Amino acid sequence: MMESPDHGGGQGSVDTGSWIRGFHPVPDPAARLVCFPHAGGSASFFFPLSRDLAQRGVEVLPVQYPGRQDRRAEPNVPDMAVMADRVAEALAPRLDRPFALFGHSMGATLAYEVARRVQDAGRAPVALFVSGRRAPHRVVDDGLHLLSDRELVEDIMALDGTESGMFGDPELLDLVLPAIRSDYRAAETYRYVPGPQLRCPVHALTGFSDPRVEVGELHHWAGCTDGPFELQVYPGGHFYLTDHAEAITTGIAERLAAATAAA
Repeated sequence: MMESPDHGGGQGSVDTGSWIRGFHPVPDPAARLVCFPHAGGSASFFFPLSRDLAQRGVEVLPVQYPGRQDRRAEPNVPDMAVMADRVAEALAPRLDRPFALFGHSMGATLAYEVARRVQDAGRAPVALFVSGRRAPHRVVDDGLHLLSDRELVEDIMALDGTESGMFGDPELLDLVLPAIRSDYRAAETYRYVPGPQLRCPVHALTGFSDPRVEVGELHHWAGCTDGPFELQVYPGGHFYLTDHAEAITTGIAERLAAATAAA
């Protein structure tokens, strides 16, 4: 799913640093959920989740990658490890409450790498939610970041299942394609480095008909933690989340409440 670069940080957004956004601040939150967008995505993708979880006392902190929306003028970062380092650093002041991480597609890998970094620093998350992505040690390079612009657009349209108007607007494409290509490169050139296991529960989610990753691949996330593992499969493709927003919001809230109580 793609958002227009003009939707940006937007009215009502609270800027908590270049990397972290807060659309719906929660006074004295029970927990925080840090959300990592997919390749080509932006913080605003999580606006509905932020709104709905705020009503349950959970403050959502979406991550804003460079090269899009209000960070459009900044250079893209086509390296997963560099992004993870920078996000972990930016998050440090916000980890004074129980927190979990949620990442979709490329964002799942990035969320995992940030979880490793903050755990190593002594601030372990209470849970990791990963969506629509192979486990880190199972990532493959499909070479999508090497496609021509036309081929890249065709791939995105097939994955997204929408007829977005931006694909017919050359000026808009010029704005969004560099960020998409950079994210694809970061995702595909990522290489897993063995290290300590996570200690928190890992909850994997996916769409049954996702053309990017077979359901069976999600089971490999169990090998990333010494804690419990759970897999939830929903009808739909790569962006099944938009069709099951209420169920996913409820599931995250319930699991986050249980993990926070256990911690």
